[in-house]
Amino acid sequence: MSDTDFLIIGAEARHLDAMLALLPRLADYDNPPRRNAPDLWRHDAEVLKQWASGDEQCIVHVAVDDDDDVVGLSVVRLRPELLSEEPSAHLEALALDKRAEGKGMAKALLAAAERAAKAEGALTMTLHVFAVNERARRLYERAGYDGELMRYIKQLDDVSDA
Repeated sequence: MSDTDFLIIGAEARHLDAMLALLPRLADYDNPPRRNAPDLWRHDAEVLKQWASGDEQCIVHVAVDDDDDVVGLSVVRLRPELLSEEPSAHLEALALDKRAEGKGMAKALLAAAERAAKAEGALTMTLHVFAVNERARRLYERAGYDGELMRYIKQLDDVSDA
């Protein structure tokens, strides 16, 4: 695959298996402590399965190579913004085949997702990214996303009952 041999298209249900195969890439970095890699993408798999069966309203794009193989995906759901409740979208997943890294594909998928969300009336787009996922954070920051909220977590198995 050369640097420009991909096309971003609206996904179809026939792409489901290839998209599901890419989802483990969402956990392909040093995961936060006590996080199991499948937990980082299991929900996204369910969303895609529901979308493919027509039960979930999503905006889904795939990047296909010159052999029409799926090498990237983005999944967006329209939903009200958390605080203002204005029309918004949430990027559920953005994943690439390892062979597709460094070719501008993630940037192109993100831009396609943003354009489609805007066309559907979204005023903003949100996403979640783990603090330790520095590569993804750089992509989103270069694309103009601001780290607005911080989520904290504590394991309660170490808390005494007394």
